[in-house]
Order: sequence, then structure tokens, then C-alpha cells
Amino acid sequence: MTGPTSPEQPWPVRTVARKIAEWVDRLGAVWVEGQLAQVTARAGTGTAFLVLRDPAADVSLQLTAPIGLVRDGGPAVAEGNRVVVHGKPSFFLGRGTLSLRVDDIRAVGIGELLARIERLRRLLAAEGLFDPARKRRPPFLPRCIGLITGRASAAEHDVVTNAQARWPAVRFRIESVAVQGALAVPQIVDALGVLDRDPDVDVIVMARGGGSVEDLLPFSDETLCRAVAGCRTPVVSAIGHEPDTPLVDHVADVRCSTPTEAGRRLVPDIGEETARIAGLRDRARRALAGWVDREERLLSALRGRPVLAEPLRAVDARAVEVERLREAARTCVERGLERRADDLEHVRARLATLGPAATLARGYAVVQRVTEDGAGPPPVLRSVDEVGPGDRLRIRVADGAVAATVGDTAAKRNGTRAKKTKASTT
Repeated sequence: MTGPTSPEQPWPVRTVARKIAEWVDRLGAVWVEGQLAQVTARAGTGTAFLVLRDPAADVSLQLTAPIGLVRDGGPAVAEGNRVVVHGKPSFFLGRGTLSLRVDDIRAVGIGELLARIERLRRLLAAEGLFDPARKRRPPFLPRCIGLITGRASAAEHDVVTNAQARWPAVRFRIESVAVQGALAVPQIVDALGVLDRDPDVDVIVMARGGGSVEDLLPFSDETLCRAVAGCRTPVVSAIGHEPDTPLVDHVADVRCSTPTEAGRRLVPDIGEETARIAGLRDRARRALAGWVDREERLLSALRGRPVLAEPLRAVDARAVEVERLREAARTCVERGLERRADDLEHVRARLATLGPAATLARGYAVVQRVTEDGAGPPPVLRSVDEVGPGDRLRIRVADGAVAATVGDTAAKRNGTRAKKTKASTT
């Protein structure tokens, strides 16, 4: 039956299945690389069934292999491992399914991937992207948290639930992206740029659940690592589980072992903060009360001192002392004045004794020559040579003065006694 088909002359199922099987058989043996998504090797059977998945696309292929090949493969043939298989495609007529009958399974690719990641890690570390000095501390209580994760994923639920349990008023801006496969890196980088440009977002979280090394490969991509390093907003990495350490964990500002831990570290616990505030208030209240008590005791002690209990006592004592000093000063001054008065009397008496009045009272007289012009006081006559006959004299005695005129003069010379002066008085 090789002619064309029609509604009147259709092919039976067995013919179509046989033609498909003949065409598939012409493909020959091929080497295929992928990730083992399922391995079923039941005891007592001769065939093992496996599922090989494409890591970069949602495509899978059924594999069949001898049970001995799977058992002899050991740990290399396990779910999640990346392998290269050699086999021949075959189409089973009875079930109408396509499978790859493999005769060789090699656990290759993981070592090369890890070596590639290690080389990139050294490069980024040499550039300083892992330096702790460039890492920033997220805010204590962010206004809005940017979350990059898979759509409706368990990681999103863990982050949001734990954060809201600690701080119910926390806000999120969630960007849903592919977290594995070929589209993961560009979508995550775009989401980072969107959240970094949002002024309301204070911290960005990248969250993903656990997985194999191949599943987490996007988070060790160089482009993503450099995009995280270039963000102005602090970035928190919460990728996989505790043993999983993609390169973005080293570049991010904060690394959390799981999305659950990220939810707990993003915001403070409202119960703990309330209790801390209450404790601080109690400490402040006790400290203030203790300070007031100490000051009151100090004031009481100060009030109990004599100088404060009777503040005028010191003033009174000083007043008495001042009065005593005033009396002493007054007495001292009076005595000094009395001594000075006595001294003054003595000096006055001496002056009176030595003065011309006392001399006149003892019978002496002061003779003055009167000048013609009368200018100035008359000069005192000290020698007979100072006057001549006819000069006018003024003779001062104890009770007055008399005027006289010189009649003649005589002086004591050569041991002879002077003659008496003849004078007329008026």
C-alpha cells in the first residue's frame, strides 16, 4: 500500500507506524547530551527506562537501556546528572512511542562546567568583584523590596511569607522571570535593571529553590554577575540551599543560604523590635529614676550641712568679725590721731619758744630800717653799718612798735665798746 491516501482509501495504523519506524531506523546511531530527569531500573527486568531532558528548553526524550548498563554506571547514572549517551532512535509500533535505545552512558560535562565556573570565579575575584569592602549593607527597614524569582514559585512564597510574618507592612515589587534555561540570564538582567531604576526599591532579592549544578548555571553567568556588581541598590542572593554557592552569591552584597532565610533577614521582627523598645524604655525609666534618687540624696546631704541648714550663721560670724575689726581700726586711728596731736602740740610749743614773739616777750626788740620808697617790708637791721644819721627806723617790741630816727652811730672796733646811739622817738 504505497499509493496516496484518501478518505475512501486511508492507511491503517499499522502501516503508518511501520513507515515511521522504517524512517526512524534510517537515522542511525547518534550521540546526545542532556540531563537525566528520571531513571527507572526495576529489579527482575532487563530494560531500564530513562528520561533525558534538554537543560535549555522544555524538551525531553525517552531512553531505554539494558539494566546492566544502568547498574554498572554507578553514581554517574543518577537523576539530575548531565550525561552524554550513544544510541539509536527507534519507534515502538505497539505503543506508538519514540525512544532512544542507548548502549553507552557517560557522565561528562559536569567537570568541564565546574572548571569553567572556577576560571570565571578567579577572574571576577581578581577584578575585585568579591571584595567585602564594596559590599553595601541593606537598610534596616526597607520601604519596598524588589523580588526576582520564578512565577508562583516556592521561593517567592518563602520570601514573602517569612518577611510579612516578621513585618506585616512590608511591600514587595515582584518581577517574575525564568530561573533556569537559556532565557534565564537575559530576563534576570532586565529585571535587575528595572528594579535598580525604581527609586522606591531599597533592596533587591534574587530567590530560587534548590537544583542541580546545571539548573543553577544561570546564576554563575558572567553577564549576570557583572550586572549585580553594577547595581546601585543592595542585592541579596538567595539561590538554592546551603551547599549551593553559585558565583552570584559572592558578588551580591548579602548572601542568604535559602529564600526562607532571605525573608527573615530583609526586615526586622516586629515582636522583637517591640520588646526591644519596651526594654529600652524600662532601662531609660530605671536609669532616670536612679539618677533622680541620687540627686535627691545629694540634695538632702547638702541641705543637712551646717552652712545650708543655717546659712546666716556664717554671715553673723563674719558680721561680728567685721565689727570687731572696725572697732580695732577706729581705736587704732584714734590713738594715732592722739599721738599726732601731742606731737603737734610739742612742735607748736617748740615753734612758739623759738619764734620772735617769745624773744620779744623776754625784752628784746627788732629794729627795721624804713626805706624811702616804702616798697616791701622794711629790712631788719643787723649792723650799725647799715644805717646812718637821719635814717628812719621801726623798732618792734612785745606789745607794739615805735618809730625812731638815727642821730649818731658808733660801732665796736678794736676792742672798744660802741657808743650809745642817739635817737628820737615819736
